[in-house]
Amino acid sequence: MNTEDVLEEFRAAGALREGHFVLSSGLHSPVFLQKNLVFMHGDRCERLCKALADKIVAAVGKPDVVISPAVGGIIPGYETGRQLGVASLYVEREGGAFKLRRGFSIEPGDKVVMVEDIVTTGLSSRECIAAIQAAGGEVIAAACIVDRSGGKADVGVPLIALASLEVPAYPADALPPELAAVPIEDPGSRRLSK
Repeated sequence: MNTEDVLEEFRAAGALREGHFVLSSGLHSPVFLQKNLVFMHGDRCERLCKALADKIVAAVGKPDVVISPAVGGIIPGYETGRQLGVASLYVEREGGAFKLRRGFSIEPGDKVVMVEDIVTTGLSSRECIAAIQAAGGEVIAAACIVDRSGGKADVGVPLIALASLEVPAYPADALPPELAAVPIEDPGSRRLSK
């Protein structure tokens, strides 16, 4: 599966949106990938995650476990782990930092692939990787369905992306005039009030 195949899955699900969006990173972009519209279809999610699992095995071999950041990485992490035949765990924020919770644990030295949904800046991936390392795991790679940075995001370990594209993203104080003229949508969950 190549980038165009992945984007076609997003288009077919109505998940490739254009407008003015605030991303979870806080950056603004004219393109938003509403991955939940893709992941809600088991067959679509299975196709994408099977292709990602195959790419992981080809690049680094089979890991002992898959760990993802909550919330966005849980579904692709679970399905990728299922395709690999390994357990799938996730980290959650506690006191502002990612941690394994809910009785999840790993063995010291477990070979871990961190699976994310979409990478833009790599910040949540780096935070997740730090939590895995703090728990004793050896992160052999990170993997994602879509790398929006076009290969520019540095997550600290090799990044395996099923699709890679460079989508512009801007700080709020540096918006191009054509984007600033479009009403803002904030479709993510990071800034929802508690």
